[in-house]
Amino acid sequence: MEDYVHGYSRREAERLKDQADTLARLLYGDLRYPDGALVLEAGCGAGCQTAHLASANPGARFLSLDISPDSLAIAALRTRGLANVEFRQGDILRPDLPLASVDHVFVCFVLEHLSDPVAALAALARVLKPGGTLTVIEGDHGSFFCHPETALARRTVDCLVRIQALSGGDALIGRRLHPLLREAGFPSPRVEPRTISVDGSRPDLIEGFSRNTFIAMVRGVRAQALGLGLMSPAEWDAGIRDLEGAATPEGAFCYTFFRATAVREG
Repeated sequence: MEDYVHGYSRREAERLKDQADTLARLLYGDLRYPDGALVLEAGCGAGCQTAHLASANPGARFLSLDISPDSLAIAALRTRGLANVEFRQGDILRPDLPLASVDHVFVCFVLEHLSDPVAALAALARVLKPGGTLTVIEGDHGSFFCHPETALARRTVDCLVRIQALSGGDALIGRRLHPLLREAGFPSPRVEPRTISVDGSRPDLIEGFSRNTFIAMVRGVRAQALGLGLMSPAEWDAGIRDLEGAATPEGAFCYTFFRATAVREG
């Protein structure tokens, strides 16, 4: 994987846990795998999705792969007590697995960090059995809006998009899942939007999504944005304050994720 734009700090690991705990039901809470199925979780990171998936599918076996040994160590601690998970260090562009050896593949918030997501999808297709499913979940920062919204608030989010592009990724990849999957050899993928809407009627999401997931993610690239001269310190700090002003019972946040499902044909 190319440089992970958010870094591998303990704070980022906690942000990812908050994100998973907040979004699990919306994004993959309905995923059920058959008993005995082998599921490859490609790019498991710190195990935030792993814990939810393995708990909800106790009869399935999960092989959770990631390139970062530090993330895998955190993931192993996070999933203690779950006997249906095996962690392995490896590169999803070159998974060290036999061809057609896994029943299902799950990929969440990974493709956005890759310069060649089609190559990753094609590599995963090769280890997937004919008839097996691939589930891919990605966000799209271009779908974000809030109320009240200011130009400076929008610019802080745009900084994250630009920084991710400079590192080889694509923070707008959600809108591209269908053509990417087709190019990787899946002829009939299905893509559905999963939108999270936050306002005063859902105070738990103000904390869980608006503050601890989205704003925390944007705030994490401050040093990079200032170092590149994308905003001045005063502009950046004002933009973050404006985002926080929308993360109140009087404000609103909205963001769309995209979930794609594809079947490997024989």
